[in-house]
Order: sequence, then structure tokens, then C-alpha cells
Amino acid sequence: MRTRTLGETGLNLTELSFGAGAIGNLYRPVDRDSAMAAMQAAWDARIRYFDTAPFYGHGLSERRVGDFLRDKDGWVLSSKVGKLLRPVVEADIPDHGFVDPLPFTVDFDYTYNGIMKSYEMSLARLGLNRIDILYVHDLEPRGFDEATYKKHLTDFFGGGHLALTELKSSGAIKAFGLGVNEVQACLNILVQADLDVILLAGRFSLLDRRGAKVLLPLCEQRGVSIVAGGVFNSGILATGPIDGAYFDYAPAPRDICEKVAHIQKHLEAKGHQLPQAALQFPLTSPVIKSVLIGSAKAGSVKANAELMNTSIDPDDFEAVNPYTIG
Repeated sequence: MRTRTLGETGLNLTELSFGAGAIGNLYRPVDRDSAMAAMQAAWDARIRYFDTAPFYGHGLSERRVGDFLRDKDGWVLSSKVGKLLRPVVEADIPDHGFVDPLPFTVDFDYTYNGIMKSYEMSLARLGLNRIDILYVHDLEPRGFDEATYKKHLTDFFGGGHLALTELKSSGAIKAFGLGVNEVQACLNILVQADLDVILLAGRFSLLDRRGAKVLLPLCEQRGVSIVAGGVFNSGILATGPIDGAYFDYAPAPRDICEKVAHIQKHLEAKGHQLPQAALQFPLTSPVIKSVLIGSAKAGSVKANAELMNTSIDPDDFEAVNPYTIG
């Protein structure tokens, strides 16, 4: 598995990385043995970068990732800050899409103290003595009303960013950045703050290029790396435009299915599979350091990793450009 260097941080990320949202029981229950088998499949494929978050399963994902990595060497780990877990009775556990999560609710907190507390709590849940990268989780306009979003931005610029800077300066972490879905959220932060890396979900993919026009050139200019998440755009770039295909967390509309059908046709004419191209396309940009894949099934992890064994000529992506978004 090839690696790419994350700016000046000294971290080397494998070009494929393991996203641990699914093993936090996202949308369906996952038993511990299956979660461990999925991570073992990633490890066997020489994936060494793992990403988790307190939000995933309300702490369940971090516990499982920490248990898996504890006796291993050579890994890079990221988690997230901005969402604190608070214990509640069973009846008050909120529904955030995780099945049978741990008994906590989620409080947004982007302040100095909130970031520090989140970091310390993550270490305790992981049972590890280090986290390499911290992402500020979901600090983006679409998640809040305007007043609340502005307050969270003020909290972050007024203290949260300082907390991350201090953690990095002390050597506690090697890098920090954002974990978001929106390009505008990245631009709103970069106008005032320096970052090492952005985990951007779904906005620089084979289909959705909304991250390419403004954000990627800005990141290259500022020395900010990107980890590409959501490269299947919620599934349609893995399954193709079948009945029931999903795009951007919802059933895919007709125009999206038509675009994907054209993309798939052009790629198959070149002898490439749609999911293979979806995984490899983001890595055509030097700003992208890793492609994050998440699955709770060992077989899916292995299959995705094998799609990286044969490289696609970057010129073969050119034919699909008329059918992309952004």
C-alpha cells in the first residue's frame, strides 16, 4: 500500500484508510467480532490509517478501534472534537442513525475547554496514549440555524483553534483540521485559521467535483492536505444507478442516475469498474493524501482494497468530465 506525506507533519498516510463509522453500528447493528474482522481485513491489506469519532455509536467506534490497534505498531489514528458525550438514561438516547449506541447524548462544544475535554475523553475511550490527527467535526452551516452556527464559529476562533494549536505544539497530536461535508464550511475556517488537513466527505469524487474549483487550489496554495471521504457518494458510485441507489444520503434523483449511467458507460468501455474508478479518482490530485473507505464487512474492505491493485490511467477519467457536478 503506497503512502503520501501529510504536509510538514511527518505523518505518512496510506492511500486507502479505514473509516470506522460503520463499526459504530451506523444504520445496522454490528457485533464485536464482525467489527474486528473488518479492521483486520484493512490491516491485512496494509491499510495503516484509521479514522474514528466520539459521535460514531456514541463512543462505541472509538472503543472498538482502540481495542484493535492497542497491540499493533505503525498505525496512524485520527478522531474528532466538537461533540462531547454526556451520559443519559436509555429513554433519552438520541437517534442519530446508530443502532444500539452507548448510553450518551451529544453536546456540541467548539470552545477551548470543550476541545481539550473531548481529546482527553477520546483517549480514555480508545485506551490509547496518542491520537495523531484531530478533526473538528461538523462545524458547517447546514447543521445549525444561522445564529447557532455563528456562535460555534466564534467559540472555535475564540478558543477551540488555540486548543488544537497547543496540543500540536506540545506534541500531543501531529496535525489538526476539519471533518465536514461542505466546501463553504472549509472556506469559512480557512479565511481566519491555519489547518493541516481537511477530511472532506463527498465533494471531490468521480461524480461530485464541488471541492475542485475553489477549495483544492486554495489548499495547495496554503499547504493544506485533504483526506477524501464519501467517495462513493452514499453508494451510487459503488452500485451504479440501480433502483434504490443513494446519493448524498438520500435516494438518487433521476438526473444523478443519468449522469452516473454515462460515467459508468465510458469507464466500462475503457475496461474499468465504476467503484474502482471512484476509489482511484481522488488520488489524481496531489492535494489528496488518502481515500477513506468505511465498511463493517471484512469482505467489502478486502474487495475495495483489491480495486487499488490495478491503476487507472488519469487520462481515462477525462471522458467523464461532462457528466460531473460542480
